[in-house]
Amino acid sequence: MRNPDDTHPVAEEGTLLSWLCSAASSGPEVGLRFLDRRERPAFETWGTLRAKALEVAAGLSELGVHRGQRVALIFPTGVGFFHGFFGALLAGAVPVPLYPPVRLGRLDEYHRRTAAMLDAASARLVLADPRVLRILGPTLAAAEPDFGGRTLRDVLLAGSAAGTGASAEAGGLSPDPVDVEPSDLALVQFSSGTTVDPKPVALSHRAIVAQVRALNACWPDTQDVRHSGVSWLPLYHDMGLIGCVFPALERPSVLTLIGPEVFVARPAVWLRAMSTYRATISVAPNFAFGLCVDKIRDDELAGVDLSGWRVALNGAEPVSPNVLRSFQERFARWGFRPEALTPVYGLSEATLAVTFSDLDRPFTTARFDRGRLAEGWAELRADGVELPTVGRPLPGTDVRVSGPREEHFGEGRVGRVEVRGPSLMDSYLDRPEATAAAVRDGWLDTGDQGFLHGGELYLTGRGKDLVILRGRNYLPADIEQALDGIPGVRKGCGVAVGHVPEGSEGERLMILLELRPDANRRDVESLERRVTEAILAKVGVLAETVVPLDPGTLPRTSSGKLRRGEALRLYLSGELVPPKRVTPWLIAGAMARSALALRRSRGSR
Repeated sequence: MRNPDDTHPVAEEGTLLSWLCSAASSGPEVGLRFLDRRERPAFETWGTLRAKALEVAAGLSELGVHRGQRVALIFPTGVGFFHGFFGALLAGAVPVPLYPPVRLGRLDEYHRRTAAMLDAASARLVLADPRVLRILGPTLAAAEPDFGGRTLRDVLLAGSAAGTGASAEAGGLSPDPVDVEPSDLALVQFSSGTTVDPKPVALSHRAIVAQVRALNACWPDTQDVRHSGVSWLPLYHDMGLIGCVFPALERPSVLTLIGPEVFVARPAVWLRAMSTYRATISVAPNFAFGLCVDKIRDDELAGVDLSGWRVALNGAEPVSPNVLRSFQERFARWGFRPEALTPVYGLSEATLAVTFSDLDRPFTTARFDRGRLAEGWAELRADGVELPTVGRPLPGTDVRVSGPREEHFGEGRVGRVEVRGPSLMDSYLDRPEATAAAVRDGWLDTGDQGFLHGGELYLTGRGKDLVILRGRNYLPADIEQALDGIPGVRKGCGVAVGHVPEGSEGERLMILLELRPDANRRDVESLERRVTEAILAKVGVLAETVVPLDPGTLPRTSSGKLRRGEALRLYLSGELVPPKRVTPWLIAGAMARSALALRRSRGSR
């Protein structure tokens, strides 16, 4: 499948450094704006950013970083990340953004996963925020080969000591310290790792340039509209960096950045920033739109005008039609346009985006027979499961659906989603076998399941996450949607997994879910009954095990997606257990259900 409007190839000329050089000469009105916890802005032009990055490049060279070596970056949202990122590129190195620790209670897991990523990327140096570096000791010690970390101050001091720390504007450095080709590596980003350990995805300048130009072509500036964006997404994630920062660099324009921790604590900050700075574009995963509906109070939006928000992309996790409708209805009174909300689909291995829904219409859905979907066929049914379209491919990109024996399906057959185009990764870094398994004859096997209908793509889930009960396939996301609205359960914080208990002859359905912080005794005592009834009503299967957990305990990827396979592993190893404070309530609820069942059985005699 190719977008029927795709009549022109995407230009591949240019590199991130050529864009940075061009943006640096674009004047003081374009650059990055950073909002702190009090929503106070700090602005840095692209020109100033490049000058600081050149100083970092000199320091990295003095520390012995050579062309092609990888430099890991571990920063919260802030200007330091960009000095380090572009400094590494200007030194000829390849930046590897990694996520900073966010949950101090789970540092052991963080150290283990981050050390594994450092090894996978063969990082030469870790460049980190000073506050982060102080707790990275176990991470660095666990990585092989063992190496130390540096702060930007360390790097700048190294450059100064060598006499090369003068700014570019003062003539201390060449304006173009390295020669970069479009085929050179520009970035190593890690795949989300929802079903397996994250893999290092190697992206060339050419792939990123093709992706970003395709994105910016979707919303060209006009005489009436000059686009700008707001993002609270992490900078180590492809949607935050490639989907938000690089389009603002290529245009060039202004991007307003908010720390993800600020958004999660006070989601109204996001909408206020869209209004204050008259931004037109923003992107977020599905949970963020639901969080806004649940947590934002009317009084937090005094004076807010969202009518200028032209494009609100929803991607990175399963899109819930109910959440989208709730967001549209909730914020219509502040001018939010229903056609702005746009489901999209992409993945790290394709640099970012693969398909976009129509930007000029409200999102659309269709209902399909649940049973036939499980059998591999997409057939319309009025009372079937509702799925949103994620649209048509970006310019230059092809999408097809394939079966287990490499046959290629037409419309209406469920299978593996495969992608071909100019934005595909070069490889999984230093993993030729994994690369060969993922990319065959120029087509990337995304690992996702879906089908084509009406010339558009619909997704049904991850192939490896399927729950198989009595020979039938069930979509975890479909089961998990049934948890929405159950009292005491955190929205979007439950996973459906299949497992084979000891002595069982087949797979059983288990639900692991996080409780709301304000969950009370009544919520917990009725939890198993409510969850079981909701899943039976929606999907028609029995959840044999329901496990409540403390908020924030389910494992997630670096981009915030729940990791179903890892959650099951942690539960089976005894690392995920119900909180002690609710255990007596669970026992009381079980006793009450047993007594009710006994009374019913006696009454039926």
